[in-house]
Amino acid sequence: MSSARTIAIQENVDRPGRSVDWPTVGDRQLFPSEIFGLDVFDRKTMAATLPKPVFQRFSKQVQGRQQLDRPTADAIAHAARIWAMNKGATHFTHWFQPQTGSTAEKHDSFLTLKSQIVAGQEETFAIDAFSGGQLLQAEPDASSFPNGGIRSTFEARGYTIWDTVSPMFIRKGPHGTSTLYIPSVFIGYNGEALDEKSVLLRSSEIISDATVKLLNTLGDHETKRVTTTLGCEQEFFLIDRAIYNLRPDLKIAGRTLIGNPPPKHQQLEDHYFGQIPSRVLAAIAEAEYECARVGVPIKTRHNEVAPSQFEVAPIFEEASIAVDHNLVTMEVLHQVAHRHQLKVLFHEKPFAGINGSGKHANWSIQTDSGDNLLEPTSSPETNYRFLLVLVAILDAVYKHSGLIRSSIASASNEHRLGANEAPPAIVSAFLGAHLSEVLDAIEESRPVAYAAPTAKSSNGISLDLNISTLPPIARDLTDRNRTSPFAFTGNKFEFRAVGSKQSPSFPVVLLNAAVAKSLDLVNDALIAAKGDKAVPSEEDIIGVVRQFIIASKKIRFEGNGYSDEWVVEAEARGLPNIKSCPAAFKQLLTPSSEELLVSQGVLSKSELHARYHIQLEKYAKDLLIEAETLHGLIINGVLPASFTYRKELADSIISQEKVGVEAVPEKRILVALTKTSIELQDATTVLKATIAKVNSLHGDEQGIAAGNELTHSMETVRKFSDAIEAEVADKYWPFPKYTELLF
Repeated sequence: MSSARTIAIQENVDRPGRSVDWPTVGDRQLFPSEIFGLDVFDRKTMAATLPKPVFQRFSKQVQGRQQLDRPTADAIAHAARIWAMNKGATHFTHWFQPQTGSTAEKHDSFLTLKSQIVAGQEETFAIDAFSGGQLLQAEPDASSFPNGGIRSTFEARGYTIWDTVSPMFIRKGPHGTSTLYIPSVFIGYNGEALDEKSVLLRSSEIISDATVKLLNTLGDHETKRVTTTLGCEQEFFLIDRAIYNLRPDLKIAGRTLIGNPPPKHQQLEDHYFGQIPSRVLAAIAEAEYECARVGVPIKTRHNEVAPSQFEVAPIFEEASIAVDHNLVTMEVLHQVAHRHQLKVLFHEKPFAGINGSGKHANWSIQTDSGDNLLEPTSSPETNYRFLLVLVAILDAVYKHSGLIRSSIASASNEHRLGANEAPPAIVSAFLGAHLSEVLDAIEESRPVAYAAPTAKSSNGISLDLNISTLPPIARDLTDRNRTSPFAFTGNKFEFRAVGSKQSPSFPVVLLNAAVAKSLDLVNDALIAAKGDKAVPSEEDIIGVVRQFIIASKKIRFEGNGYSDEWVVEAEARGLPNIKSCPAAFKQLLTPSSEELLVSQGVLSKSELHARYHIQLEKYAKDLLIEAETLHGLIINGVLPASFTYRKELADSIISQEKVGVEAVPEKRILVALTKTSIELQDATTVLKATIAKVNSLHGDEQGIAAGNELTHSMETVRKFSDAIEAEVADKYWPFPKYTELLF
């Protein structure tokens, strides 16, 4: 084993654990609820620190009833600065989400200089200040972020604007200091959306308006606003940092470009929900503590299926805030992992042959009075509001499945989609046996036939386990289907295909837009059905529900989404099976997608085309980075290891034959290794030529060539490299192997 590998493994074994004391009051440890939100400048804190008229004006602004004037902004900025500085803040930053999949921030100090005349001479004083103007907007360089050609290189001006719905918070920094974070949107000089959040906020307003109109038609005039709620289950790997540092592919590409799975990985199914390793638990617990302080409500933590794979999941929140909190969670996990000498991997498929990671986005719609519109209740067949919203969602997914598929397309997620742990590239919706029966019964104008003879409970079906010491339990109305990209799971839809590495924002944007359009169509049909009546009758509602059930029936699938049979059936149904990223990106530019997004004001035509170009360009760049990294691994590591081992074998053969010993075993190994090394050398030469070819192309041609030729060439190189790893003596192998990375 190479000396670097040996040292890294020894460091992993000998490294002491990190301990962080949980805060206490006297002898009592603080409860989680007492820690939650301590570092958030939330509505409660604002009410306590602002004059009442200022807080009332701000509340009206958040509700969309008036604009935020400068005196109000100045007062809020002053209160936020005092609050933040009392907690150690020295800087503030407009924290935003450019189209990079992560976040961006530029720190500005509260420190400023003020001049005044003293005894006839000008003197300069240092003061701490933060104005309303500084709170409301800042100016990062708009040409230095992905913009898809909307901004030229010489047109640099862009603006970040405070998102008043998402509260400010502070994050601890070095030397006991902190920074005040101001959640913001990011736009170009002419108002073009250059970020993820601004379009998410647009889509949230559109789906709110469409849902409120439908509720009004049903006679509900109390609901003034609805929100989409979101909860993102975040999966990730945690590996030792010393071992990670010896893998250039993990450092640069985020995944292993070479390497054989170990003899034991996840086949025994013993890692899922198993005991969390103590070092990992220490890191996750510290991350949960930091998340709680900034108002991120982490609810669960557990081992995932693969070794060294884990998951944390939050309580549901309004979608735009949930996206903010998911990105905060990722950042906190990244930083805390460093403190524990661990490395967090968010790539969707960092290791070949074992499960990858997703970010299951649990999505629903809620009224301003707190009613979940996707709550079926125990009798969904008579819950007409639920049925109308449900069929609108099914209609949206059916009509815009290609567009929804485009939202989760990336070079990293492409390795995961369709594998054994991830939903396939065919978008379908799962409802479960009970709801499927309800819709079938409505379509066929017959009574609902319940699947189980046992009595219904308030939450579903009651199960009696026939164990006297255990109480009966309530069974949900629907089972779960982990092979479905878009599955109903009780009172929400779980968009399982979202990648662990990506921001959940754009998938939610496209889902919101598609559902808003279908809600409008359902509402139009309902208005036509009711005619002159004040509200639609039960017969009117059932007629509309039946119409949309029939129209969207092809998107519903209750079986195994991984099976070959489903691929054949989906094709017969006319459902698209979009396997490649370039083909998925093209869905953004179809006439139906453009009409949907532009007509509703979610994206302008130029913003939509910019999104396409950004995604395609990033895809090609990601693959080129991977290919260049792989080429370096082979030339600088794998082939030299093979050559060194070949020399040792050759020397051994010569020395043995000199003394009259037949070196047959060594010769066999040498011949096989020589053949594989030549094949790897040839494949690497082809890879280098393919890299040069893809680099010379542009636009669509580059993306398609990267997806086809470059990935194929990389797979060939990996096949021969992995074969050499299995043949070369371990002491010559320069890179940590999967066993060392995963265990």
